[in-house]
Amino acid sequence: MKVYTKTGDKGDTSLFGGTRVSKGNLRIHSYGTVDELNSYIGLLRDLCTEFSSNKELIRIQDRLFTLGGILATESASAKKKLPLISPSDITYLENAIDEMESTLEPIKTFVLPGGHPTVSYCHIARCVCRRAERLTVELAEEHEIDSLVIQYLNRLSDYLFVLARFLSKSLNAREVPWIPEK
Repeated sequence: MKVYTKTGDKGDTSLFGGTRVSKGNLRIHSYGTVDELNSYIGLLRDLCTEFSSNKELIRIQDRLFTLGGILATESASAKKKLPLISPSDITYLENAIDEMESTLEPIKTFVLPGGHPTVSYCHIARCVCRRAERLTVELAEEHEIDSLVIQYLNRLSDYLFVLARFLSKSLNAREVPWIPEK
């Protein structure tokens, strides 16, 4: 199988199931942003080799491939062939958040992203996750989207925020609180 097919040379692409749509279609933006997020998670995984979060990140990447497949599929018959996001996937993230938070001081203010390159990439991933969530919510206003997809993205952004705080602590990076200027 060749990497290039030339079928998208005029600005359209196929969804799972065969429907051709513009590469500017909201569905393409949604799953494309999930793909971008997955790449940032891969970068975090490469940077977090000494942390237990590495196995969590691999599981998250698997779920993001599943989520991207769901978003790339328009027809109900094609969706029946796909794996799904389940409530246990969301519970998994919540448990990981709770475990990390148990080692952290309670947060009393917003924190400025940064402090260490790994922490900064974690914040970038969180922002990309929020964008994927916004695009998916917008897509859900026009098409039927499993609510667990949106819930997973929402919880994943929470996970990434807490992971950034956890990594700050683990890497002895200073968390800078946001104190608004008067």
